[in-house]
Amino acid sequence: MDLLDDDDGPEPRGNAHDFTVSELSGAVKRVIEGEFGRVRVRGEVGRVMIARTGHMYFDLKDDRSVISAVSWKGQVARMAVRPEEGMEVIATGRMTTFGPQSKYQLQVENVEPAGAGALMAMLEARRKALAGEGLFDAARKRPIPFLPQVIGVITSPTGAVIRDILHRLADRFPRRVIVWPVAVQGERCPRDVVRAIEGFNAIRPGGPVPRPDVLIVARGGGSIEDLWGFNDEAVVRAAAASDIPLISAVGHETDTTLIDHAADLRAPTPTAAAELAVPVRADLLAHVANLGARLHRAGTGGTQQRAQRLRDLSRALPRPEALLATPMQRYDRAADRFAGSLRALAQRKTLELNKAAAGLRPGVLRDRAERRAEALVRAGVRLTPALQQGLVRKSERLTGPRLIERAGAALAQQLARQRDKLESLDRMRRSLGYPETLARGYAVLRDSDGAPLTTAAAARKETQFSVELRDGTLEAVPVTAPPRPRKKAPEPGPGQGSLF
Repeated sequence: MDLLDDDDGPEPRGNAHDFTVSELSGAVKRVIEGEFGRVRVRGEVGRVMIARTGHMYFDLKDDRSVISAVSWKGQVARMAVRPEEGMEVIATGRMTTFGPQSKYQLQVENVEPAGAGALMAMLEARRKALAGEGLFDAARKRPIPFLPQVIGVITSPTGAVIRDILHRLADRFPRRVIVWPVAVQGERCPRDVVRAIEGFNAIRPGGPVPRPDVLIVARGGGSIEDLWGFNDEAVVRAAAASDIPLISAVGHETDTTLIDHAADLRAPTPTAAAELAVPVRADLLAHVANLGARLHRAGTGGTQQRAQRLRDLSRALPRPEALLATPMQRYDRAADRFAGSLRALAQRKTLELNKAAAGLRPGVLRDRAERRAEALVRAGVRLTPALQQGLVRKSERLTGPRLIERAGAALAQQLARQRDKLESLDRMRRSLGYPETLARGYAVLRDSDGAPLTTAAAARKETQFSVELRDGTLEAVPVTAPPRPRKKAPEPGPGQGSLF
């Protein structure tokens, strides 16, 4: 059929079948699913989006084409390695179509890396990104306690790892151990390890379950795919955020995972982690015994040395009698002089007291008071004329012509300012008052008591009210009948008017 019809009308359609949109979409779906029942596609992962329902949508691309891919929630949970942007993978699934958007897509059931090189490249990119955030900095690592009371172990409860750790702890220094069982590989591994680290950190000190002083995350050796759960970003962040010091013991000495960088201490093996967590009890006892013996020898030797030194110094000192002879003679001489000195001091103080008492006789005090009274009288006689002269000078200064002139000028200025202010307020009153509003064509309705009416309902309740206009007041009554159309009445002449 042409896009533009000729003027002669449409051409006959022949025997072609008319498909509906759904029929055509279903036919395409059957062809694609029948032709590509199950395929393996190799490509680079593009954008990745996980919906709220848990379904994963991502792109597979090469240098020329892009295929949309989808994995349902159950398929995502069973994936050993989840696709990440930039990762080269081999996706296994079947081709299908999505009719509402007229697109075909790959329904992925499993994703596996395209060789170990892809995993290592993704691991290195993730390591650099987390290191850039400072999660691997040495400054944030906490010291391991010298002798922890409780040790938390995060590992599989059925493997040889937990047995090796418990055996080595029993040999070196028996401690209380709390085991948090987790899956150490597979899709459950990251979720279980994160939950274990956060669970141990959530235990409160002094509760029914003791809070560990140190944590050990342990697993035996394996391939990079087996240890991949300990490279998960969530596991690394949980290890870095742990408030309890954490020892990483994942794999053998040659195996390195990202949790090793985030942990406070890395152990080459789980057995070595137990050795790093506690000291050897026998060595500590021997060391303490050695220190005790050294302390005893040092104390005994020091006491003997100081006793000998004291004896040597005492031989160089004179006898006590020789030391005290001179002070005792000075004391005897002072005691002999003390009695005479005390009597002489008492006689001298008595003479001084008699001299002071001679000036305190009543006659002497009376003469002194009379002399002071006469001096006050003479000062009062001189003070009265001085005060009178001062008052006269002040009065002359206040009644002088210059002061009166200045006071009059100040009073005139004050009156002028108050007059200007009063005129300004009056102008404002005239511009804002309601008579000026009436002059612009408005009216005020008042009831029989003179109160303003502000609503039509209040006006209808009145039997009569007044209407105040600019040039006078009119009496009016309310109309109770409904209004009816009427012709425009001629304007009232002078002296005439009605509101209704």
